[in-house]
Amino acid sequence: MKIKDSVALVTGANRGLGLAFTQALLAGGVRKVYAAARDPASVKQAGVVPVRLDVTNAEQVAAAAAELGDVTLVINNAGIIRGSGFLGENGVEAVRAELETNFFGPVHVSRAFAPILARNGGGAIVNVLSALSWVAFPGSSTYSASKAAAWSFSNGLRNELRGQGTQVLALHVGYMDTDMVRDVAAPKSKPEDVARQTLDALEAGQSEILADEVSRRVKQSLSAEPGVYLVPPAG
Repeated sequence: MKIKDSVALVTGANRGLGLAFTQALLAGGVRKVYAAARDPASVKQAGVVPVRLDVTNAEQVAAAAAELGDVTLVINNAGIIRGSGFLGENGVEAVRAELETNFFGPVHVSRAFAPILARNGGGAIVNVLSALSWVAFPGSSTYSASKAAAWSFSNGLRNELRGQGTQVLALHVGYMDTDMVRDVAAPKSKPEDVARQTLDALEAGQSEILADEVSRRVKQSLSAEPGVYLVPPAG
């Protein structure tokens, strides 16, 4: 897919990686960027069209699809992390909330916009996943479950949309320098670098992008003996 002259919808576009995507898209010569957020007033990037969109709200997703009929690229970026394990005090509530945003959000948005993409020539969908799609840590295992589900969804969606010519690109990345993991003491990628790599992969026709060394190392270790997902986390 070509970025130049495309019309993009980015969810969770008011900060972090979502903001970096809007900036990279504008730099790439898009015709229009719809920057979606729960509160459109929080979208401060110049040159974009703010859109009210809570991806967990089916009515808002349907309303957005009815209004934004020129979209050719959807970037499912909106996400949350509750920092919980399954057996934590609020483990059930955490995984439900994370699944609603991180899994069902992309499902709802993709279902609503797939017919629009078909009418507009096929286009593309980018699903923002994580290296934690493949491994789980005690303090974030519910988040990992939501991203693992989103990875499986991406693989299934790719097959379902192939016939209409819609490219589905799954983005895996480790820690990024965003508010979501500001308290994590670990090497972090720059959102701007991740956004640029993702758009380059999109234009190259790829189906998956591993945007940092962490995601590349984790995926490579899935087939190790024992698999990386079976090895207890350090510490």
